Amino acid sequence: MPPKQRKIAIMGFRSVGKSSLTIQYVEGQFVDSYDPTIENTFTKNIRLRNQDYTLQLVDTAGQDEYSIVPQGYVMNVDGYVLVYSVNSQQSFEVVQVIHDKLLDMTGKAQVPLVVVGNKTDLRMERVISREDGKKLADSWKAAFSETSAKENQSVSDIFNAIIMEIEKAEGNVPEKSGCVIS
Repeated sequence: MPPKQRKIAIMGFRSVGKSSLTIQYVEGQFVDSYDPTIENTFTKNIRLRNQDYTLQLVDTAGQDEYSIVPQGYVMNVDGYVLVYSVNSQQSFEVVQVIHDKLLDMTGKAQVPLVVVGNKTDLRMERVISREDGKKLADSWKAAFSETSAKENQSVSDIFNAIIMEIEKAEGNVPEKSGCVIS
């Protein structure tokens, strides 16, 4: 069976760790300083539940409240990883703006999505609780994860989760029966 091609956009406010998460996942290393102005696409082949996938990860330049989401982030993109930093209220607000724009542009009520609170290693500076992040993700029927790209904590889980969300959206994964999160 040929690998399924999946294009995933990693989006969020600048400096929340989009590139760090992506590079940690693809190359297994933590890159602290990274040129924030560029968009990069990384490719990774993985196997999940007896299916091969070729992932194209679009590491986007950071967005803010006023950024226009380029049409290219909507066309042919299968799923989204929206990243905020647990030490930045503004980054948490920006993922909500991005989410609204994505729904507007796709014309859908829901897109395959994982909401990620990054930088959990900055324990003393946390301003967004895990509960708030989870509540937001639940309200969007999205998967949720907290992570530290620096400590490589749950990084691959994020990408496994977005693949499962995409599969679910395409009707390839039976919804868990009797489990309703309201």
